[in-house]
Amino acid sequence: MEGFTYVDIFATKGLEYLLIIGVLITFVSFWGFLKKPAAAVYQGVANAVSAIRDWFYLPTEGMFFHQGHSWAAPESENLVKVGMDDFAQKLLGKIDSIKLPQVGSEIAQGEKGWSVQVGSKLIDMLSPVDGKVVAVNEALLKAPGGVNSDPYGQSWLIKVQSPRVSSNLKNLLTGDLARKWMDGVRERLLARGNYNLGAVSQDGGVPVDGIARNMDPENWDALVKDFFLVS
Repeated sequence: MEGFTYVDIFATKGLEYLLIIGVLITFVSFWGFLKKPAAAVYQGVANAVSAIRDWFYLPTEGMFFHQGHSWAAPESENLVKVGMDDFAQKLLGKIDSIKLPQVGSEIAQGEKGWSVQVGSKLIDMLSPVDGKVVAVNEALLKAPGGVNSDPYGQSWLIKVQSPRVSSNLKNLLTGDLARKWMDGVRERLLARGNYNLGAVSQDGGVPVDGIARNMDPENWDALVKDFFLVS
């Protein structure tokens, strides 16, 4: 018919459909790109939480723990071996010196038992038992770094003769109670992730030893008070 131009309506709609499909594909791809970083962050945090759960070694067979992160292990009826736990040595990092009480001196449960020197900081730690100090680990006075490698074995700190071993141990944590306590300690440490602890890195890395060394004086004091129960 003269003056009439034929238009294939199906071809026109087909182009529109192709454009719509192209936009949808682009949107889906872009959305997937946006989701990947979030998924990576979530997985990284999950990995970090899993790593920190296994980071602190806590033997519970024959060990009794004070909440200031010292331990006691009975050797006989009235003799107890005493030391600092794995959490404490990892928190402090490389120990420069240890000041132990003299043989013959008296110590009390929940009061200062010894001091640890880390850089310019001197940290008091609490004794898990009462009694008279009958032996000190002389090797640690010469090589205090032994605590970092073997806090529950050769690197015990002192031996205490206590007439109140039974009542002292009732005030300490062991077995399932000790494990639950350490779970709470881990949670509090993770809550301090904004202090550059290295504990919640997105790659799920294990925290570096010596967390406290990386903190400023104000946060160091808060950390000591929180975990070691001293002022």
